[in-house]
Amino acid sequence: MLNFLKDFEKKLDIRITCSQETEPLGTAGPLALARDKLIDNSGEPFFVLNSDVISEYPLKEMIEFHKSHGGEASIMVTKVDEPSKYGVVVMDGTTGKVEKFVEKPKIFVGNKINAGIYLLNPSVLDRIELKPTSIEKEVFPKIAAEKKLYAMVLPGFWMDIGQPKDYITGLRLYLDSLQKKSSSKLVRGSHIIGNVLVDESAVIGEGCLIGPDVAIGPGCEIEPGVRLSNCTVMRGVRIKKHACISSSIIGWHSTVGRWARIENMTILGEDVHIADEVYSNGGVVLPHKEIKSSILKPEIVM
Repeated sequence: MLNFLKDFEKKLDIRITCSQETEPLGTAGPLALARDKLIDNSGEPFFVLNSDVISEYPLKEMIEFHKSHGGEASIMVTKVDEPSKYGVVVMDGTTGKVEKFVEKPKIFVGNKINAGIYLLNPSVLDRIELKPTSIEKEVFPKIAAEKKLYAMVLPGFWMDIGQPKDYITGLRLYLDSLQKKSSSKLVRGSHIIGNVLVDESAVIGEGCLIGPDVAIGPGCEIEPGVRLSNCTVMRGVRIKKHACISSSIIGWHSTVGRWARIENMTILGEDVHIADEVYSNGGVVLPHKEIKSSILKPEIVM
């Protein structure tokens, strides 16, 4: 991950400083650990973002909202169809002032949940001790009780992509958003169906059919006659002739053999090699493995 961030430093011409936990500190403890890196005497608020969430990130609008209400903290909320599965944020519909949080409500109290995007004044750090602490369950309810916590409804899509099937759903939502906002980033052609994102360094052979909802990373080689749909193909992957992949994630530097069929949320870790004509029905394969026989039902291959 540190190497990945170094690449991003160069790409974006910014400085990225890492604060590493030696023990898990929950969702608030790490802010206390990084206190010296977060406070710079400017008094300006700072963002806290959950890294397993994908959305359109309207950060400028959030800064304006935060400054307009004068509270201590702002959180983004998103509307969901089944609020009983989540912790619901009960808020004033006009001002956005948060009244309380209700965990997995049995009766309807609202349909807005915490979206994992926060803007906090430095004073919030004074409320957090250096120990395992939950920002959602221990810190925010206290700020809300003092009427200093405000919520802004997130426009556009939102998805928690911490699980593989949700990652694939998140990919679809992200590509839909790209199609609406900057469709020039998506590829077009007779071999493409729907929304497809392909890194410019990837090579795609003749007679492939790709899409909908596919992302192909840098340095990938897709040989002739391959069929891809609803999948992510990560950096440096080689997919050999006439392989078929759907609803799956192919990890970095892996190889999928000729006429192989990979489907039903199969996950290949880094450097996994699938032999020719192998079928995987929902296998989860840990890194550095060679698979020579079919995986007929969902299972973990260690």
